Amino acid sequence: MTVKELFDAGAHKYDGNRRKVIYCFDDFYGTLLDLIPFDRADRFSFLDLGAGTGLVSALIRKRFPNAEAHLLDISEKMLEKARERFSGEGAVKFYARDYARETLPDRFPLIVSAMSIHHLSDTEKQQLMQRIFNALTPAGCFIHAELALGTTPDTEACYQRYWRRHLESTDIEKAELEAIYKRMACDRPATLEYQLAWMRAAGFVDVDCYFKRYNFTVYAGKKPDKT
Repeated sequence: MTVKELFDAGAHKYDGNRRKVIYCFDDFYGTLLDLIPFDRADRFSFLDLGAGTGLVSALIRKRFPNAEAHLLDISEKMLEKARERFSGEGAVKFYARDYARETLPDRFPLIVSAMSIHHLSDTEKQQLMQRIFNALTPAGCFIHAELALGTTPDTEACYQRYWRRHLESTDIEKAELEAIYKRMACDRPATLEYQLAWMRAAGFVDVDCYFKRYNFTVYAGKKPDKT
């Protein structure tokens, strides 16, 4: 099964289990929101890469009600759920695309991604980072809430042990837990050090990690203001 097929199949239960799957949900997504360099009343557009059912975009628009959201995902089933979530809202656009191979729409002052890019190979991640940089307007910001691989096999085993212990302590149904493990088997995260280095190599400045708990990280960087 491809990543697209796995997420198409899991779309109907994805949102309901998100808080259970991500043991640091509030700090993880809260840090992403806190890093957005705009005031509540500002009007700006943003691109959500691997937007899925629109969870991150919904959180952003709740805090920044004048923001225009552009949601891009490879899974049509996930975007169907996103369209349901934003039904009747005019400032939301959807793109069913493979961001690893297809062009990114337009240019934006803000690009975000959460729990998606780790499905790519390391080479694809590096190439995408450059394309994200190119798709930002001057002084634009990229904020990434993402998985990190442990720096050694032992640290990675620690990450996985903690995560699985947490998952099995929840009330997630057995069949759905098996589906989650199947999706996790497609994960190809890179170490945090590599991810930050790829951002710097792409041209980002002020690159830093602002949150990390075991394998969950939030980091960001900005494009220099050349004007």
